[in-house]
Amino acid sequence: PNDINFVQDNESVSNYGVLRGLHFQNEPHSQSKLIRVSKGEIEDVVVDIRVNSKTFGKHVKVELSKKNNNLLFVPKGFAHGFLTLSKTAIVNYKVDSYYYESSDNGINPFDSDLNIDWKLKKSDLIISQKDMKLKYFKNISL
Repeated sequence: PNDINFVQDNESVSNYGVLRGLHFQNEPHSQSKLIRVSKGEIEDVVVDIRVNSKTFGKHVKVELSKKNNNLLFVPKGFAHGFLTLSKTAIVNYKVDSYYYESSDNGINPFDSDLNIDWKLKKSDLIISQKDMKLKYFKNISL
């Protein structure tokens, strides 16, 4: 869209097996993101959280890497997460709204209703306590 105004550039560094997400910000601070990988490889997952959407609760997966040099645009109304598939990955992303702790939200990445195949056994994944405690999709407030 032509009306996107990116206000901040972010970068995260992760090791193999690190799973981040599924994150989003509630209104009025929802964010669009433009994501690329400048080192390594990730599997990026985006979940539609727009209540009136035909694809509400559905997800798509995209491999992003330094090698394929693809970009992924994640519009407002979607939760986002990724799994690091390489020894190390550097993920760069632009956002069109600043981070607001009061709007910070997320969905548990192991929610069986979403049925996301994360490619690795759960025991091989490295995930933060914060992300492990995220609510299940049916229990989040949108």
